[in-house]
Amino acid sequence: MASSLSNIIDLSKPSIHACIASIAFNPTAWNIVARNEYRNKTITRMFGGNAKYGCYFLALCIFSAGMVRDSLYHRALMEQPKVKLLPEPFDTLVPVALFAVGQTFVITSTWALGITGTFLGDYFGILMDHRVEGFPFNVLRDPMYVGSTMSFAATALWYERPAGLLITAYVYIVYLIALQFEGPFTDMIYSKRESAKAASKKEL
Repeated sequence: MASSLSNIIDLSKPSIHACIASIAFNPTAWNIVARNEYRNKTITRMFGGNAKYGCYFLALCIFSAGMVRDSLYHRALMEQPKVKLLPEPFDTLVPVALFAVGQTFVITSTWALGITGTFLGDYFGILMDHRVEGFPFNVLRDPMYVGSTMSFAATALWYERPAGLLITAYVYIVYLIALQFEGPFTDMIYSKRESAKAASKKEL
């Protein structure tokens, strides 16, 4: 069992540990930072009280950290055992299709939500007027996370690294855990807004 596992994943490589750490770090860090922002407005104060600039700054940090994570993932894959996973021509068609669909979900999610909607603007007090219900949110509840996971899987299949598929499963689990914190907290923010609106109408 141990021997067969070593044929698909080499845990002795530091690159895979760095990759795994970065995957867990990103959503954990942004949840902590965003919740602190909601309560204390730390980043907003850094930008002279301008919440939008603060959100743009956080967006840049999140995007940059994502690029670092992707670079670490690629480096880790290149140091892992290569094993033929799919027969031709599916070894090319499947990863290309997976990546195309995954990136479509990611890009269209960002387009639909905008920068502030995508990058935790609601924690800065920048709330959307209504829930986005068009594509891809009419297909998936969390299309950005699903699309990102699909891209991880596509990369693993393209380079024929089984370790990448194990990392992809880990990515999905990390995302599911992150959603357990993000979803209820975001719902609470919008619920508070609706309660405040209802209270102001009663006063009128």
